[in-house]
Amino acid sequence: MFDTFAEKKFLLRELVKKNLTSKYKDSVLGILWSFFNPLLTMLVFTAVFSMLFGKNVVNYPVYYLAGRIIFDLFNHGTKGAMNSIRKNARLLKKIYVPRGMFPVSAICYEFVNFLISFVILFGVMLILRAPFHYTLIYSIFPIFLTIILVFGIGLILAVCNTYFTDIGYLYNVFTLVLLYASALFYPIEIVPTKFQLIFSLNPVYCAMTCLRQCVYGVVPSFSTLLYIAVFAFTTLGIGLLMFNIYSKKLTLEL
Repeated sequence: MFDTFAEKKFLLRELVKKNLTSKYKDSVLGILWSFFNPLLTMLVFTAVFSMLFGKNVVNYPVYYLAGRIIFDLFNHGTKGAMNSIRKNARLLKKIYVPRGMFPVSAICYEFVNFLISFVILFGVMLILRAPFHYTLIYSIFPIFLTIILVFGIGLILAVCNTYFTDIGYLYNVFTLVLLYASALFYPIEIVPTKFQLIFSLNPVYCAMTCLRQCVYGVVPSFSTLLYIAVFAFTTLGIGLLMFNIYSKKLTLEL
């Protein structure tokens, strides 16, 4: 699947650029919405939930945004990859393009959005005078593993959604449940201890926790990172296998 990517770098770059420009092409602010969206969302959630959980969390806006950018990377990245084949059905029927190019470009586009949100996180930390710890260096690990997880699940969903369109509707419900099951806007301490084990099995929650630890000056747990790595690379292996098997047949299902 990826053997021709070295020869198709230009196409990949153009697909990512197309995603960046087309999403906000009719808006006045254009790509600036990539900055404002996470910032405005943070302000709304901070206004609503800081009254409930602000006393339990130091610098609640930083806590929320550090979790939100990981969740959005996973949520939007997997959904973008899931819809990428059907979204480009007309192009696929006209010319030959490596099928894997479309889910990869969708995920790369969401990674660009993630980097923008990461810059906003630093800006919020500066405004709130939150300390910058050396442990921020370790943030590369949960970010990298989240990207691997997104690639794996994205490839699986891209295949499944091409054959069964109901997958898209079911996945929307799943991500809504995942939003509340990842302790995004509330501290895990309010969850009864007997249920916290369930959260620890959620790789998205684990990645969010590791990034938050890096932001708050704590070295992330090696065992947690190892769990995410095993889960992510296993998923990636399954995704690559499925996509290699079905990629040549996807156009026939469109």
